[in-house]
Amino acid sequence: MIITCPNCNKQFKIDNSLIPDEGRDLQCGSCNHIWFYNIQEKNNEVLELKQEIISENIETKAENKEDIIEEKQQPEEIIKTVINNKKKDKNSEKQKNTTILKNTENKGSKFFSYLIVFIISFVALIILLDTLKTPLINVFPGVEIILFNLYETLQDIKLFIIDLI
Repeated sequence: MIITCPNCNKQFKIDNSLIPDEGRDLQCGSCNHIWFYNIQEKNNEVLELKQEIISENIETKAENKEDIIEEKQQPEEIIKTVINNKKKDKNSEKQKNTTILKNTENKGSKFFSYLIVFIISFVALIILLDTLKTPLINVFPGVEIILFNLYETLQDIKLFIIDLI
């Protein structure tokens, strides 16, 4: 059987055996609305006509009903388009707000990302210089004093950070 949520009109296919004769509470999987559902027995009796109906009468009534239906549908369509436009406006505002929030979060996170990359690159350069210290000193004899001063400065920074902690 097909059951329709009274709140959001979402339709669900449910096995008849899951709903007892006295009915039960159901919850919509889409909007989480809870309502009591009772199986209503449909009248399956065959309807009999006791009078013969003239076909001209039916055609004129049908034409009149079609005119009325068309007149009713036009305002409904206008209302639906207005509602859809409002929903689109709200969605676009929400997207703009989330985009602004993401941009501000990205700026802060980009700074920290660049800082981390800089620190890792600097540490890698120091490790590389320490590893190749002897060949560099042999090729460039004046680099020995600079490397020694760099290592001493890094040692002082390390001790300063440890004291802060």
